[in-house]
Amino acid sequence: MARLDDAARLDLGQLLWFGFPSTTVPDGLRAQLDAGDVGATILFKRNLATRETGELDVDAVIALVHELGRVGPDGSRALVSIDQEGGTVQRIRAPATVWPPMTRLAGFDEATAEATGKAIGDELRAFGVDIDFAPVLDIHTNPANPIIGERAFGTDPDTVSSRALAFARGLAAAGVLACGKHFPGHGDTTTDSHLELPRIDHDRARLEAVELVPFRRAAQASVPMIMTAHVLFEALDPGVPATLSPKVITGLLREALGYRGVVISDDLDMKAIADNIGIDRAAVLAIRAGCDVLLLCKSEDHQALAREALVRECADDAEFRARIAESAARVRAMKSAHELARRAIPAPPRDVIGAIDHRRLADRLAGR
Repeated sequence: MARLDDAARLDLGQLLWFGFPSTTVPDGLRAQLDAGDVGATILFKRNLATRETGELDVDAVIALVHELGRVGPDGSRALVSIDQEGGTVQRIRAPATVWPPMTRLAGFDEATAEATGKAIGDELRAFGVDIDFAPVLDIHTNPANPIIGERAFGTDPDTVSSRALAFARGLAAAGVLACGKHFPGHGDTTTDSHLELPRIDHDRARLEAVELVPFRRAAQASVPMIMTAHVLFEALDPGVPATLSPKVITGLLREALGYRGVVISDDLDMKAIADNIGIDRAAVLAIRAGCDVLLLCKSEDHQALAREALVRECADDAEFRARIAESAARVRAMKSAHELARRAIPAPPRDVIGAIDHRRLADRLAGR
C-alpha cells in the first residue's frame, strides 16, 4: 500500500467518518482515533447500551461518547455524530425524550420548531454529542416515497424551509452542529437508496422551484453541514449519482447556491453506492466531486478499502492531494468554530435528558 507523509495522512483522516459495531470502542478504532486517522464517529442504536429494563444506560452512553472524542496529533478532536431527527429516526430514546416525526411541526410556528431543535440539542449536548444529522430538507411530495415520508417537515418548499431552518437554529443555540439532508432532494423518490439507486426525472425548472429551495436557503443561512443524496437527477448529471457528481456538488451546491460549509456524503455502505459503484471507486469519485467528508457507517472492510483508494490517489495525483487538503481545512475550521461555540454555551446539566418540559413539548407536537 502507498504511504503518505504525516501531514497528508492527518488531512485524510479528517475526511473519514466511521461507524462501528459495538457498545464499546473497538481497539482498532481507538488506535485510528489516537493516530488522527478518523475525523469523527457516528452512533447508531447498536452502539447504545441498555439496562435490564430495556431503557438506555445513560451513564454508559456518556462514557462512550467521552471516549470517542479523542484528540489526534494535530490537536483536532474527533467529533461524535448521530441521527436524532424524531419519529422513526432517533437513536437515543427513553429515558431521553422520545420525539414525534418532524412532519408534525407543519402545524406549528417557527418558534416551536426552534424550541424543538433546542430541546433535542440540549439533550444531545448533555450526552456529549457534537453533530445531529438533521434537519431533513427533503420535501415530501410523493406519498409513495418509502424512505422520507414523515421525516420531512412538510409537503411544500416554504414550510420545509422555515420549519427546518428554525430547527437548525435551535440545535445551534444548544451548541450542536446541524446537517441539512439529502442534497439535492430525496423527497420525490419511489425507492430507498439504502437498497437501490433511486432516480428523479424532473426538469431543472421544477428542481429550482421545489427541491432546491430549502437547500438554497440553508446555504444562505450558513447551516454548517449538508449531506448528499445517493440519487440520480437526470436533469443535473445523467447517469451519475448526486454524491459522485462534480456538476451537482461543485457546480450546483458550491458555485450556483454558494454553499461554503462542509459537504458530507450519505453513507457509502448503502447499496445504491456499494452495489453499483464499489466503495474504493466511489470514495475517490465523491472527493473529486466536491464532498469534504465520507461517511462509512458499518463495514470495517469498506472503511479500509476507502482509505486505501484515497491514499493511492493522493500518492499518484498532486491535484487530488490538494483536494484532500482543501476539505481537511474546511473540516478543521468547522471543528474550531464548534469548539468556540461549546465554550460560549455551557453544557446543560444531565437532568435535561428527558426533562419534563421537553416531554410536554413532544406531547404537544404529537397531539397527546
